[in-house]
Amino acid sequence: MFKKILIANRGEIAVRVIRAAKEMGIATVAVYSECDRAALHVRLADEAHLLGPSPSAESYLNIDRVIEAALSSRAEAIHPGYGFLSENPEFARRCAKAGVAFIGPAAAAMEQVGGKIVARETALEANVPVVPGTRDGVRNVSEALKAAGEVGFPVLIKAAAGGGGKGMRLVERPEQLASALRDAQSEAAASFGDSAVYLEKFIIHPRHIEFQILADRHGNVIHLGERECSIQRRHQKVIEECPSPLMTAELREAMGAAAVSIARACQYENAGTVEFLVDAQRNFYFLEMNTRLQVEHPITEWVTGVDLVKEQFRIAAGEKLGLRQQDVAWRGAALECRIYAEDPGNNFFPSPGQITLLRTPSGPGVRDDTGIYEGWTVPVFYDPLLSKLVTFGRDRSEAISRMQRALEEYQVAGIKTNLSFFRSILSHERFLAGELSTDFIQRYYAPAATTTQSAMLRDVALVAAALHASREGKAPSRGKHVESAWKQAGRVESLRQS
Repeated sequence: MFKKILIANRGEIAVRVIRAAKEMGIATVAVYSECDRAALHVRLADEAHLLGPSPSAESYLNIDRVIEAALSSRAEAIHPGYGFLSENPEFARRCAKAGVAFIGPAAAAMEQVGGKIVARETALEANVPVVPGTRDGVRNVSEALKAAGEVGFPVLIKAAAGGGGKGMRLVERPEQLASALRDAQSEAAASFGDSAVYLEKFIIHPRHIEFQILADRHGNVIHLGERECSIQRRHQKVIEECPSPLMTAELREAMGAAAVSIARACQYENAGTVEFLVDAQRNFYFLEMNTRLQVEHPITEWVTGVDLVKEQFRIAAGEKLGLRQQDVAWRGAALECRIYAEDPGNNFFPSPGQITLLRTPSGPGVRDDTGIYEGWTVPVFYDPLLSKLVTFGRDRSEAISRMQRALEEYQVAGIKTNLSFFRSILSHERFLAGELSTDFIQRYYAPAATTTQSAMLRDVALVAAALHASREGKAPSRGKHVESAWKQAGRVESLRQS
């Protein structure tokens, strides 16, 4: 096993990796940009190295500086986390060239499933169904029109080199195709440095279900079951759960076997995720493979009892998997909400700034993976993810109840967060019934601006009454009911945080 590793990331995932390493007796090296000098991952690591200025291109994305930090600290391996350099095959090659183990798959495996077009080919060769579409990229309108005519409208134009909704356009009618193609190519070039796009059939109200893979260098490949990731905003996952409410034993076996087949086809090693779309008839189609640890990995850990980060360390160190497929068991249910510094009342606009108050939830079945603390200033340079709030229960109903309770306990002041957004989604009757789809938020969520404003006006009136009553030496009343002093104080504090 490694004696020292470097974590080439920041925020909650860097903290998560550091904690797993410490539990295994592995020394940790953090890297940081100028605005992250006081970050939690820097404080928790055994040592830390400055990479450079705050922009990620000059710090966390700078391969030379990351490798230099690993060599100067004598780290034996690098864990890339997710995002930044985690799916960069050139980074994996540079690590190998420098004699530093990369805690992830080989560069060749990344390339075989990293680009979406080549990944579709890999899936087809492994006899795994894919969403109907083009096998090659589309370069112009005539090619796109021909392909769309073959698969039928509506269609999606998608960037070949990236994800997160960048370079993606929905086309419902032929006359929309030319402008959508131009916009998708332009955005793909700007986001990923590659304007290549392809076209696939748009599945109506699909579910997004992914399978967690573990594979070692000795040819052992297993899956740890599925995660339902259908609750998405702008093609970004925001709520995940395990197991999926849709899943049956037969469907899990079929999808799990397909995921393992794809991993074997590219001689995959380490942790990875194979993603699928599932239609209303429970037909599933390969979507893509993420060659890294996923943001939502904690829910799989809780339901299976497998620490995925520790497994990553063991696999990268050359050890065999300690699990066989028949050893994997699923117990209970888990949910994850991604807590962001953003304002739901202002189209989810990012909300950087200083955290003046932070009270995180706890209690039975609650886990909060975070990289922040009270007094920390959320920078403007990176993704505004604050934490991943995870709950576990004996079944889905208990996991949801615990999440609802945890969301009520969570308090953050000084910045805006999306906590109210999650409270709304988790109380929706269709979510509670497990009736999910990737367009759930567009169909069922509408920010209640008027209701929020009315509630604020009501609270202002109550606080004014409380202040007036305190000056008069008596408590305000509403009919026969008299509010306690602590409740009045709580309302004042609530308004102050708003």
